[in-house]
Amino acid sequence: MLYTGSLSMKVIFGILSSLSAFKIVTEIECIKQEYLYNLIRDACGEPPKFETMKLKGKPKKYYEVGEKIYYECLPGRITVFPVMAYCEQNHSWFPLQEACMKKECDRLALQHGEVVAPNKTFSFDHEAHFYCDEGYYLVGQQVIVCNLRGNDVYWSDNPPQCKKIYCQPPAKINNGKYSNSHRTIFEYNELITYSCNPSQGSDEFSLVGDSKLICVGNNKWSSDPPQCKVVRCEHPVLVNGRLVSGVRETYSYQAVVLFECLPGFYLNGSNPVFCGGRNTWEPEMPTCIKGFKPTHPTKPPVSKYPGYPEPNESALFEELEELDAGIIAVIILTILVGLAVLCTCLYRCLQRKKG
Repeated sequence: MLYTGSLSMKVIFGILSSLSAFKIVTEIECIKQEYLYNLIRDACGEPPKFETMKLKGKPKKYYEVGEKIYYECLPGRITVFPVMAYCEQNHSWFPLQEACMKKECDRLALQHGEVVAPNKTFSFDHEAHFYCDEGYYLVGQQVIVCNLRGNDVYWSDNPPQCKKIYCQPPAKINNGKYSNSHRTIFEYNELITYSCNPSQGSDEFSLVGDSKLICVGNNKWSSDPPQCKVVRCEHPVLVNGRLVSGVRETYSYQAVVLFECLPGFYLNGSNPVFCGGRNTWEPEMPTCIKGFKPTHPTKPPVSKYPGYPEPNESALFEELEELDAGIIAVIILTILVGLAVLCTCLYRCLQRKKG
């Protein structure tokens, strides 16, 4: 019986001891939770993330008021503002801003030209475009890029140069010459003029093409050299028509003729035509078609061959579109009827006002 009582006391004492230990652990846990709650309530959260910089060290979940953190710039960036922030009393981080900016490649200058930054900056991944002044041409790459290698920036190529435009002497032509032919070099925008030599035969040489050439680019003239040659077109014959202007014995380069059709026929095609550099009439000869002229004739094509006379050189070269007499009569009659109706309306209005 004594043994049983001692055992019971030990069991009770053990239970009490376990309860005390549990109470102590529970109290400690409560204190810990309360501490963490107070800590969270009076702390800043994780530091903000930025595009141009990263946090030094490993981030924590919570930071105490007044605690500082430090950032470092990412490769290819430089510091422009302090890279430090601290936890304020209101549990927010200050300052909240990007503190780094992209590095820029060396500033470029272009003599006799201009350097343009399409993105307004020469930082890495951005381009530089080069343009020369008038009278100069670019030697090198027109566009280069600012690249990043490690933490350093560099241009993808050497900057180009603007060099002065010059032209070599133009080509010599048979039976002709050009002005200042003694020169070995010509400057930008400089002009030369071709002319033909006197002919040794009965027909003179004609200059076919542009007589004036201009140096427009590096060793580039405004057009190909002209030709000096004898140009002769056949006598123009228009079936059911006749020449009314430009009649002569021979037809050389740029000779102009004008036609008209016989009564009962109307002209279809270009009028006038001229003797072109290919010894043919240009544009194609017109034809005389039997019948009456259409009310809305098709406008003849305009030649694009060199030396084609400009419309303002002579009244013969103007394109005339004559109105049919019947159409003119209809127009006049319509105008008269309109005036009569208008006068009648005005007269009636005046009579009503008087009444």
